[in-house]
Amino acid sequence: MAQQAVLLEQDQFSCSVCLDLLKEPVTIPCGHSYCRSCIEGCWDQDDLKGIYSCPQCRQTFTPRPALRKNNMLAEVVEKLKTGLQAAPPDLCYAGPGDVACDFCTGTRKQKALMFCLMCLVSFCKTHLQPHYSVPGLKKHKLVKASTQLQENICSRHDELLKIYCRTDQNCICCLCMVDDHKGHDTVSAAAERTEKQSQLGMSQQKLQQRIQEREKELKELQQNVESLKHSAQAAVEDSDRIFTELIHSIERRCSEVKELIRDQEKAQVSQADGLLEQLEQEIAELRRRNAEMEQLSHTEDHIHFLQSYLSLSSPSVSSDPPSIDKRPQFLGDVNKAVSDVREKLEDFIKGEWIKISTIDSCQLTLDPNTAQKSLSLSEGNRKVTVVNAVNDPNPDHPDRFTDWWQVLCKEGLSGRCYWEVECHHGTVTAVSYKDISRIRMVNDSRFGYNDMSWGLECSSNGYRFRHNNVETKVSGPQSSRVGVYLDHKAGILSFYSVSDTMTLLHTVESTFTKPLFPGIWVGYKNNSAVLCKL
Repeated sequence: MAQQAVLLEQDQFSCSVCLDLLKEPVTIPCGHSYCRSCIEGCWDQDDLKGIYSCPQCRQTFTPRPALRKNNMLAEVVEKLKTGLQAAPPDLCYAGPGDVACDFCTGTRKQKALMFCLMCLVSFCKTHLQPHYSVPGLKKHKLVKASTQLQENICSRHDELLKIYCRTDQNCICCLCMVDDHKGHDTVSAAAERTEKQSQLGMSQQKLQQRIQEREKELKELQQNVESLKHSAQAAVEDSDRIFTELIHSIERRCSEVKELIRDQEKAQVSQADGLLEQLEQEIAELRRRNAEMEQLSHTEDHIHFLQSYLSLSSPSVSSDPPSIDKRPQFLGDVNKAVSDVREKLEDFIKGEWIKISTIDSCQLTLDPNTAQKSLSLSEGNRKVTVVNAVNDPNPDHPDRFTDWWQVLCKEGLSGRCYWEVECHHGTVTAVSYKDISRIRMVNDSRFGYNDMSWGLECSSNGYRFRHNNVETKVSGPQSSRVGVYLDHKAGILSFYSVSDTMTLLHTVESTFTKPLFPGIWVGYKNNSAVLCKL
């Protein structure tokens, strides 16, 4: 890195005439600096003309400018010489990324310092000297050598590209203009640059305006994200508060029910205590009478026996024994009421939950590659109808159901999703793993009749749910629209009857191991089913 820095400084503080570090540097009116001896030698040759020019920019001066030493530049050059003494002698050779001298021979060429726009050749320090000493070469225009300069040379004529062809929209040389581009709309490269520079400025202005708009949109989006996070956090806190209040309310009702049961228990126990005391008194009285009867049975006095018998034989206690229910009616009534509350609350929560979960509603499309040949898809592959399959336009496909009038959706679901199906009687709304069997009219390929699928059948007699060929009758209001909610991760699959209200029909709790694909089975010809737009 230190050597690269030395090279960079050497280029900046070298005389463009002798190509060495400046010796007694002087600065001429155009701003370029030279060794005093070098610039005086150049101007001595121009004394006959009386016009003096800068060897680099060619700016002319009249009369001959007075030269004064640039003391600051001289100090910098002296400091630079100390660093150059440590530089290796082979730094002048061209390395990777450098431009090699075109005049050097051998395997190692020196690094080119200048490029002549007239000769179209790059020169090292040694081979550049004629351009500063030969009068004819001194008029040539020199620029710093660069690897990009080769792009300015016509590959066909080896001439400098100076012309722009507007017809073909590329740069050309003077020979190209009279050859392949004859009669084309051509201008100088400088003129075209001026016009394109103006267009570039306008494009840049539009681009900057676009950047500002995008930055504004980015800022608004970031603000919206932050607002969304705050709103979501507030919603979580509100939900937590509401459910906490609901739990506390249920706990209070639970305490009230317990207190009611204990009050009834105390009343019944108090009543039982009275009955126990009455029974104990009756038992004592019966024991006393029994002892008197036992004594009377052994007396020999007939008159005393007969007179005492009448008083002992008459009943002195109630004939109906006191009783108390082991499980009073009120306990059964309380249990039934609590059970009813639980069921109604669960149904209400499930019904309301689906309203919340419709946020996860998804738009599905039927996959024509899976549709059995008797099925026709329409309305953007959302409607399926059973039609005559004689002229089936669908080609054979390994995913197609060969016998059952079934079709799967393209979308595999592995998150939370809600969708609705408008259907007639004899239609099954289902979900299935993708690798369900597709061939033959067997249960392995029919929705609900295997462990790969779950289906709810709508019929005139109500609903029936099937999984793994196990049928479950489902009660609920009849509707032509069925809603399905899937929470794949939680293992919940629910079916709803959808009309003005939503009624939960059936819920499955399972462990889903793969994505589930919604599907439809249509049972009768000319019947149809539609995936609803939500």
